[in-house]
Amino acid sequence: MLYQDIPRIYTAIAEWGACLVYLYMLKREKMKSAHFLIGVLLMLALQCAFLVATGNVSEVLWIPCMIIAVAIMYVFLMVGGSMKPLGAGYCCARAFVLAEFVASLQWQIVSIVQVRGIQSFWTEILITIIIFGGCFVIDIYLERDYLKQDYLQQMTVKEVVAAAIMAVTIFAFSNLSFLSENVPFASKERADIFSMRTLIDFGGIAILHAYQSRISEYIAEKELSAMNVILKSQYEQYRNYQDSLDLIQMKYHDLKHQITALRAESDEEKRKKWIDAMEEEVSAFENMSKTGNQVLDTILAAKIFHCRKNYIQITCVADGKLLDFIHVTDLCSIFGNALDNAIEHVIMIPEVEKRLIHLTVSAKKSFVFIKIENYCEDKIQKNENDLITTTKVDRQNHGFGLKSIRTAVEKYNGSVDFGVDQNWFELKILLPRVM
Repeated sequence: MLYQDIPRIYTAIAEWGACLVYLYMLKREKMKSAHFLIGVLLMLALQCAFLVATGNVSEVLWIPCMIIAVAIMYVFLMVGGSMKPLGAGYCCARAFVLAEFVASLQWQIVSIVQVRGIQSFWTEILITIIIFGGCFVIDIYLERDYLKQDYLQQMTVKEVVAAAIMAVTIFAFSNLSFLSENVPFASKERADIFSMRTLIDFGGIAILHAYQSRISEYIAEKELSAMNVILKSQYEQYRNYQDSLDLIQMKYHDLKHQITALRAESDEEKRKKWIDAMEEEVSAFENMSKTGNQVLDTILAAKIFHCRKNYIQITCVADGKLLDFIHVTDLCSIFGNALDNAIEHVIMIPEVEKRLIHLTVSAKKSFVFIKIENYCEDKIQKNENDLITTTKVDRQNHGFGLKSIRTAVEKYNGSVDFGVDQNWFELKILLPRVM
């Protein structure tokens, strides 16, 4: 009989393949492992076995069986992609609508070919490969720039529920005519039913894609706003540091005269030690805070005071004149965030002797090379954006420091790289030198 309903085996493969599409976009590197491949094949077998076994159930049991099939997809995504419940739920809704469209389009093309008298098993297989493969590849191409782990980690219950409601509504309308012919928006013609189902599923994919694009724009706007707040904060800190530094410089000169007077007036051993300690501290501050760039000097002065209060050793070998072409706000963003990140890490190290930070600014041919390194015994994980995966609980309001650094560096056509080498975390920045 022409225009039969979609064979359950194709529906199962479509649902399995749609899940695989989202796992590919999110966990591409994980798909190379043997354990993952074995799990994928087991899920395919489970999905096919369940849907084929429930292919002839009554209309009353049809909906519960579909719910179970979707639950299998959800488990597949959550376990296979190591996703959180909300992220897996959102991907499941998207994958379900994609699977419905792909299966519907494939079987409609097969039915059209059958109507024209071509009823060949191999023709059916060829159409299946072309439609399934083509749709899945196109979906990956359209969504790969939007769907990322960081994006899913910021999903809220409201957004996931909205996507789920859209998926259920799309499914209900696309299959309305199969349940009853006497309801609005239904049809009695079999060919029309097939076309309606395919078009509604296609429209559903378009709606969900537009919804995802808007959420991505909202998240990008929120990240940009957060980065601007960080940049403004770094700049305000710099201005406050500058005011404090001017006052410190005045006190420094006064202190030098006081030390000289004290040495001339008394030779007591206790006072001599105290004076030596004061002079050593002042000398250390004077040497470390003069790089040739006033902005860098100000930032360093503030960070040095903070480090000394927390028993952190910070050293600096920097030719600050190389940085004169960089705007003050970008210098604040680069060095302020980099040093804050380094301090934040080493301050958690119990052994005081391991609280080490080193800053280098030097010329390398026609480039300015900046390296900020700190002692680190932890393993650093990079995410798909080539950024550090934050370990903080409040993921939505953290993790923007490195993004802010990268944004500032890219203004000058520079590059940022980082990694751990022999227990040292190294942040390397390369900027084309402006003569």
